[in-house]
Order: sequence, then C-alpha cells, then structure tokens
Amino acid sequence: MKLGATEIILILAVVLLLFGGKKIPELMKGLGKGIKEFKDASKGEEGSSAPSATEEKK
Repeated sequence: MKLGATEIILILAVVLLLFGGKKIPELMKGLGKGIKEFKDASKGEEGSSAPSATEEKK
C-alpha cells in the first residue's frame, strides 16, 4: 500500500479541518516530545545492562 501525493494532500486537508491551524503546531510539538522521550527510554534500557564510558569515569 503506497500513498501518493493526492492521498497525502487529502489527509493533510482533513487534519487541518479537524484541528484547525492554531492547534496543529501544538500537536506536532507534543508528538515530537513523545518520540524523543521514547527514544531516550529505549536507549536507557539498552545501556542499563553494561556501564557506559561516562559511568566508568565516576
């Protein structure tokens, strides 16, 4: 299933109609924070089994 330009434009238009122009930047900011926290948490779990170079210096 591939999305073409027409489908992407249609999806963006529906999102704009549903949330309005002022609310979209807030939604994207929250989404970005959520993705960053998820990446940080997943990196933290991977490194918890072995000490990192910064922890060895302490």
